[in-house]
Parts: sequence; structure tokens; C-alpha cells
Amino acid sequence: QVQLVESGGGTVQAGGSLGLSCAAPGSIINQRSMSWFRQAPGKERDFVAGINWLGGSTNYADSVKGRFTISRDSAKNLVYLLMNSLKPEDTAIYYCAASPYHSNLDYTRTYDYWGQGTQVIVSS
Repeated sequence: QVQLVESGGGTVQAGGSLGLSCAAPGSIINQRSMSWFRQAPGKERDFVAGINWLGGSTNYADSVKGRFTISRDSAKNLVYLLMNSLKPEDTAIYYCAASPYHSNLDYTRTYDYWGQGTQVIVSS
């Protein structure tokens, strides 16, 4: 059973920064597109940021563009999400996900592996 393990969540004040990490086997990190999704209470799971395994291009949800950065460290088998200028509306459980595809990465159905999630709370 493939495991994706997120870490780095916590509570931060609005305007602050937080970094999330996702650990996964090298066969996953290096051979799949990796993304972060988030789910706020009572809402659907939404795409946040993704890094394409084919070429390494990145894309972001409009709501986080310019504030969040996704990156991958193939040597350490980690995917990161650096979140700056956090807002209360960024509060959610953040999930790491892996997809065998390199398109349609903003759809949850594209992904075959998911982590358990890590909570991020941004206080005003």
C-alpha cells in the first residue's frame, strides 16, 4: 500500500507563512504528477497547486497564485508547499496527492494516491 504522508500543518496568524511537506516513495514522487488539495469544513476538496511529472511545470489555483509555491525534491522523495501571506480563508485540511497523468490535474478523479491530510488554521 503506497503511503503519502503530509506534515507541517499548524496554526498561524493571517499574513504569516507555513510550509507543508509530503513524503512518498521515490517511485511515486519521481514518476507521477504531485499536487496539493485542500478541504474546508462543509466544502468540496479543491485543487491548490500541482507539479507535472512530465517536464516539472507547475500550476496553481487562482486563489493562491503568487502566495503559494509547490516544489519537489527528488533526492529526498519530498514534495513541498510553501504558503505565504496566509489568509483565514486558507484554513482547511491540506492533502497531498499523486497522479499518473500530466493533465487535468485540478480534478480529484485524476489521482490514485492520497495522503491523510494535515490541518492548517489561519487566525485573523
